[in-house]
Amino acid sequence: GTTDEDSWGQWLAENDYTPESVRQEIIDSYVDQELIKQGSESMDIHADEEEVNQYVESMRSNYDTDEAWAAALEAVGMTEDEYRENIELSLVSQQLRTKVAEGSEEPTEEELLTSAKTYVPSYDGAKKSSHILFDASDEDLAKEVLEKLQAGELDFATAAESYSKDTASAADGGNVGWDKLTSFVTEYTDALNELKKGEISGLVPSSYGIHIIECTDVFEAPEDLTSMDQLPEEFQEAVKAMLTSSNESQAYYAWVEEQREGADIQVNDMPEGLPYYVDMANYQKSEDDTSGLITGTDENGNPVTVDTVEGTTEGDAAAEGDVASSEEGSAEGAEAADQAAEGDAAEGDEAAQGDSGEGDAAAE
Repeated sequence: GTTDEDSWGQWLAENDYTPESVRQEIIDSYVDQELIKQGSESMDIHADEEEVNQYVESMRSNYDTDEAWAAALEAVGMTEDEYRENIELSLVSQQLRTKVAEGSEEPTEEELLTSAKTYVPSYDGAKKSSHILFDASDEDLAKEVLEKLQAGELDFATAAESYSKDTASAADGGNVGWDKLTSFVTEYTDALNELKKGEISGLVPSSYGIHIIECTDVFEAPEDLTSMDQLPEEFQEAVKAMLTSSNESQAYYAWVEEQREGADIQVNDMPEGLPYYVDMANYQKSEDDTSGLITGTDENGNPVTVDTVEGTTEGDAAAEGDVASSEEGSAEGAEAADQAAEGDAAEGDEAAQGDSGEGDAAAE
């Protein structure tokens, strides 16, 4: 993204890079890609062509014309074939991760409790809710149901089962879970924030239609967490899932390291006169820059960001065992390629995005 040698040199300095280290990171990313390909072949792991096609078509449908789709790909220096290969590699990588992690030990109760103590503060004040969803054109019906609820003539769960257009939650009395574990549209979140336990909202319009919301529970974090039983079951499951994913990711990264150490890898000396070479003696890091974010690549060649002060990697679950990456399965592969084609890591394909948008290397 830099447009001249000085801005490039200064970017390198600010982020503790050199042309040599940038080159090595890119080489390492391609090495890891090759190791993943070889490993998946040896384990007879392949991407499902129909699944790849679905992701490609899903992303392509966001563009009105073939020209617009081609322009989006060109903007990130990618052809459709390369985009498809990106998805295939990510899907294969996810299957390989699962295969390698088979037999990983389940988290112990002590590990779960230690992890839960980290998350409890962020869960404090969480609200659980149910809703009844009407089409935007059914405002009169929504008002009628709301009046009956307010008068006590109708039970909320029964009303959800009878009237809600959200059939998935309707089967459970309208239950949509805890706001700390689920992403709701802004209008829904704002309305829920105003409710106390047992209260029912008015009509809440959103892009999905018209909601009637009931706050069914509020979680107050204990000052001293001594048992997992002090947490709602959904929080217990979430902590276990994150810790399990972290353990699996660490097992996968250990496998990648083992393959790398056992491979015959030959890296040529860096040639002279490369376009990206600058003399770093001419560039200094700003004195007021105390953190510095370094953008690198993960084992799939996707960008990741490292905070050089905290030592944490946003999203490189495979390399760091980041518990925030979790259960998206092969959707992360599509998300990686979707966001690459969008050219904007902050957006991506909502259909493949799901809940875990924090921390996935593919998503970064």
